[in-house]
Amino acid sequence: MGARTGQQYLDKLNAMTPELYVDGEKVTAKVAEHPAFRNNALTYAKLFDLQHDPAHRDVLTYESPTTGERVGMSFLVPRGEEDLKRRRAAFSVWAEYSNGFLGRTGDYMNSSLTALSTAKKFFSQADPVYGERIEKYYEMARENDLLATHTLIPPQVNRSVSGSQQGGGNLSAKVVEEREDGIVVRGARMLATIAPIADELLVFPSTVLRGTPEDAPYSYAFAVPNDAPGLKYFCRAGLDHGRSHFDEPLASRFEEMDAVVVFDDVFVPNERVFLLGHPELCNAWYSETGAGALMTHQVVTRTLAKTEFYLGLASEIAAAIGIGGFQHIQQDLSELISYVEIEKAVLRAAEADGKLSEDGVFLPKWEVLNAARNWYPTKVSPRLTEIIRKFSASGLMALPGEADFEAEGRPDIDTYLQSATLPAKDRARLFKLAFDASVSSFAGRESLYEHFFFGDPVRMAGAQVNAYPREALQERVRELLAREGR
Repeated sequence: MGARTGQQYLDKLNAMTPELYVDGEKVTAKVAEHPAFRNNALTYAKLFDLQHDPAHRDVLTYESPTTGERVGMSFLVPRGEEDLKRRRAAFSVWAEYSNGFLGRTGDYMNSSLTALSTAKKFFSQADPVYGERIEKYYEMARENDLLATHTLIPPQVNRSVSGSQQGGGNLSAKVVEEREDGIVVRGARMLATIAPIADELLVFPSTVLRGTPEDAPYSYAFAVPNDAPGLKYFCRAGLDHGRSHFDEPLASRFEEMDAVVVFDDVFVPNERVFLLGHPELCNAWYSETGAGALMTHQVVTRTLAKTEFYLGLASEIAAAIGIGGFQHIQQDLSELISYVEIEKAVLRAAEADGKLSEDGVFLPKWEVLNAARNWYPTKVSPRLTEIIRKFSASGLMALPGEADFEAEGRPDIDTYLQSATLPAKDRARLFKLAFDASVSSFAGRESLYEHFFFGDPVRMAGAQVNAYPREALQERVRELLAREGR
């Protein structure tokens, strides 16, 4: 098949029979037509269509090495710096289309599969068959252009104990039976973003396992179709309230549903089991396979597009209401410009300083990307929304809806709610966007999502400190302290 069109994606989605629960309703068919998921599915369909747009086809796709069909660029195994640049160029097309507000576009998990498909040395520590299986799965996903989501952590029940101890060990998803032809999984996991509109669910290691016998049933990696028997999704309340693009310019397009996953004795055939047991390998899943590096390369490309969007939005607001000449406004715009240029520099440095892995994959420099993934959630992301709120101030509250411009009071609105450069309706449209990007429920979910994208920022910082090579720098300090004279 190769790269899919949007219609092919929607047709397959409507043909699937998942078990979804949203707003008290059970949904098992025609997911792409359901009000809770329709708008996001249509946006994802547009991403698939971009692969066939002559303006983007050669950037978003390449020729499959096995079939010659055009397939998604995120499946390209990078063998040198130029391949990383090709991958980033493709990431950028999708990221700029959504302005970074879609956090689970297909290129994210595709990047993970691409790295894992080549990590033969890693899988051979357990059994070479695991590497063979995931390579075949990667090829299947590539040739069918599948959209995958993944699920991360145990249910948030009692964080004072490990996942294997919660609810007597019966809450977190675990292997309850090993059969000759596969495994049976029971329990729950959080948090599967875009689960209702995905083709596949990847269940990979995510939390650190202690390596005790109690951890064995929780040590696994596998994939299942999104409508596998026994698989259930419990969705949060939607943030797309069915209003127009004028009134909800971001939520009506980019609301990505999140869901808790329940495995009610889900059978996983052997060919879809990529690791079983071996908690020490589960803990090294992302670092030793290169998956973490390729995934973070995609994430930083996406967050760059998002930061650029906020710089553009802040600049539009400043121009619209005539505040661009104030020094404190210029200081904030300068801050946003710095964020944009730093993220660009991070991507170039990660690519330029990349190295070939033992499996022959050219991976971007991890230390650079790791710095970015620690910096953005806590330092950059909160400031983006804060600056928009500062620039917009009470203008975020004085916002007529689209219907008000067709009502009797339109002349007063046109008079009193215009801006220095825009008529009232255009000013309202701009500030509706600012509202959805900074204070709406959609914006709140985005802020939370970015803050915990890679996990607890405190633990991430600790991991960065413990892994970073600092001894040579400390030795320079000691040398200066011991130096006599100059």
